[in-house]
Amino acid sequence: MFEIRNPQYKDRIREYLSRQYFMKHVGIELTVIKPGHVEAELNIEQTHLQQFGRIHGGVIATIADIAAGFAAYTLVPEEFHVVTGEIKISYFRPGKGHRLKAVGKVIKPGKSMSFCEAEIWSLEGGKEILIGKASTSMVNIPIVEG
Repeated sequence: MFEIRNPQYKDRIREYLSRQYFMKHVGIELTVIKPGHVEAELNIEQTHLQQFGRIHGGVIATIADIAAGFAAYTLVPEEFHVVTGEIKISYFRPGKGHRLKAVGKVIKPGKSMSFCEAEIWSLEGGKEILIGKASTSMVNIPIVEG
């Protein structure tokens, strides 16, 4: 179990989602929000594909970053934001299918930084196939007004 340092984390995430313009542009939606755990999903469209018809690696990295980052955010105090300090992604298989799902989890929360992971799954033909995994360091930064 994780210590929840901001009981309003779900409301704050929903508020921030309204200003997540790149996430909206790509089409990523958060489908599960729990302490230390966030799931994100994306319906694959032609704009998400690279020249060989596979899901672009940047799209896969983006959904992993979003899932891990919001998972970290569920555990920070109200006066903090979270930004990515580091991300490393391993691609296991080509991304194909009609939907992507990323499952972000906090592995070790901290006062200044949290270590997180995200698994990226491709949904194709009724199957979920693990296509990648990301490790991230999410940095807690204080909210500065103005």
